[in-house]
Amino acid sequence: MMGKSVLLIVVDQWRGDALAHLGHPHVKTPNISRLAARGVTFRNHYCQGVPCGPARASLLTGTYLMTHRVVRNGAPLDAMLTTLPRELRRAGFDPALTGYTTTTPDPRFTAATDPRYRTNGDLMDHWRVLRSLTPNKDPYFSWLRQLGYAVPEDQEDLWSPELRADSPQGRLDLPSLIMSEHSDTAWMTDGALDYLRHTRGRPWFLHYGLYRPHPPFCASEDYLKLYDPAALDGPIRADDRAAEAQQHPVLRLLLERINQKKFMQNRDGPAADLDEAEIRQVRAHYYGLITEADHNIGRVLDELEESGEIDNTLVVFTCDHGEQLGDHHLLGKTGYFRESYHIPLIVCDPAGDPAQRGTVVEAFTESVDVMPTILEWLGQPVPRQCDGRSLLPFCAGEQPERWRDGVLYEFDFRDVLDPSVEQKLGIEMDACNLAVYQTERWKYVHFAALPPLLFDLENDPHELDNLADDPAFAEFVAEMAQRMLSRRLAHANRSLTGYFAEGGLHHRVGGVAVPVGEREHLPRAAE
Repeated sequence: MMGKSVLLIVVDQWRGDALAHLGHPHVKTPNISRLAARGVTFRNHYCQGVPCGPARASLLTGTYLMTHRVVRNGAPLDAMLTTLPRELRRAGFDPALTGYTTTTPDPRFTAATDPRYRTNGDLMDHWRVLRSLTPNKDPYFSWLRQLGYAVPEDQEDLWSPELRADSPQGRLDLPSLIMSEHSDTAWMTDGALDYLRHTRGRPWFLHYGLYRPHPPFCASEDYLKLYDPAALDGPIRADDRAAEAQQHPVLRLLLERINQKKFMQNRDGPAADLDEAEIRQVRAHYYGLITEADHNIGRVLDELEESGEIDNTLVVFTCDHGEQLGDHHLLGKTGYFRESYHIPLIVCDPAGDPAQRGTVVEAFTESVDVMPTILEWLGQPVPRQCDGRSLLPFCAGEQPERWRDGVLYEFDFRDVLDPSVEQKLGIEMDACNLAVYQTERWKYVHFAALPPLLFDLENDPHELDNLADDPAFAEFVAEMAQRMLSRRLAHANRSLTGYFAEGGLHHRVGGVAVPVGEREHLPRAAE
C-alpha cells in the first residue's frame, strides 16, 4: 500500500471563468475537464490579494493579507508565520517545487545584504527546488541555448516575435519563436515528471507550478492557431477610457499607469488604449497559453495514472490570481474587479465520496482554504494562524457548518519607491489600500482614505454602476461595511489567542479547553 502523496498544481494568472467544463465558449481545456471529472470544482473560488506575492503568501500561509502583510511583490513575509512547506517538513515530507513563490525574506532575521533582496520576490524556505524561474530565468534560457536557440542579451526578448527579420514592431498576431516542446511550460513539466518517476512507490509532495498564462502574451504557433481572434468575445468595459475612469480615483490612476509593455514585447503606451480587435488578439494568445498549460498538466496526469499513484494522491489545481484581459480597459491583476480575484479550484480526493466526482460546489471558497485542506488530508494539525477551513467535507458530500456567505480580498496600491501614487491621490502611503467583501448579491469596496464602492451583482454583474453614492442604497453600504468589519475582527491574527495559562497551558480542542502536553499541540511558529 502506497503512502499518501499530494500534487498541488499552481498556475499563474488563470481567470476563474477560463474553463471549458464550466461553460467557457472558446477556451480548450480537455485535461482540466478530465481532472474535474475525478474531483470537485469550486465555482466561486477567490484569491485574497494581488499580484503574485500577496496571492501566494495567502495560499502558502493560509492567512489573509491583513495578517501576512505581503502587500506587494517584494514586501517581506513575516517569519513568525508558519508556511505549508514548513508544516510538510514537520510531517516528514521533503516537499519539492517547480515554479516559484515570489517570497521576500523577513529583514528582521537576515542581513540587508542577503542576495534574495536583489529580486522582487525569491523562493520561500523549506522547498526542494527542482526547476524555477526565480530568482532569474537563467536555467531555462541556458537550456534553450543548448538546444540551439540564439538567445539575445536581454533573454526575455526571445519571447518577442519581432526578432523575426520580416516582422514590424508591435504586431500582436505572431506566435512565439520558441516551439511548444521547448516552452517554459514544457521545461517546468519535464522537471515535474522526472521527480515523479524517481519517487514512485514513496509518499511525496510536489508543488507543480507553471508560469503561464502569465505575460508576455505570446503563445507558440501550435496553440495560437487554435484561436481565431475574430471569433472571440470582446472585453466588457465602459464605452471609453474616460467613462471608465469616472468610477473611482484609483481606477483612473490604474488606467493611466498600466502599460502595454508589461504584457507584450516591444509594445508601449497605456493598456487602456488597446482597441477591441487588439484585445481579441491578446485573448487568442492568452487562451493559447492556457491550452498549452492544460496539455502539460495532462502529461502529469498521464504519469500518475500509469504509475497507479493517482489512487493515493490528493490533486489540487488552482492559481495565484486572475487577469483583467481587457475588461474595464485593464490588463493584469489589479484593482478591485472580479476578473483579477476569481480563480480556478479543483480538488480530487481519492478518499472522497465517489458520488461527488464531477460535481460543482457553489459555496464561496478562498485561497486560504487550500493549506488546511492539504494538512487535514495528510492527518496533520492545522495551525491556528490559518484563516481558511478544510474543503474535504465538500468532497465527502457534506456541507460544513457555519460556512462563509461571502469572500474577503484586498489590494494595496502603494509604491514604496515612488511617492507619486499617494501624491496623485492626496493620501498617505499607508492609506493606499482597499478591501472587498463580496456576497452573492452585493460587492462592497472599502478604501482606507477614499470613497467606497457598492455593486449590485444581481443587476450589474460586470460592476459598471457604483451605487455607494445613491442615498437609496445607504443601508446596504452600512450593512456590507459591518459584515466586512466582522470578518476582519474574527480573523485578526489568532496564532496565540486560543491558548491560556492557568494551572498550566491550555488550548481549545473541539470546543473544550485541554492541557497542552505535547509539542504538536503548540502554536506553529518559525524555527
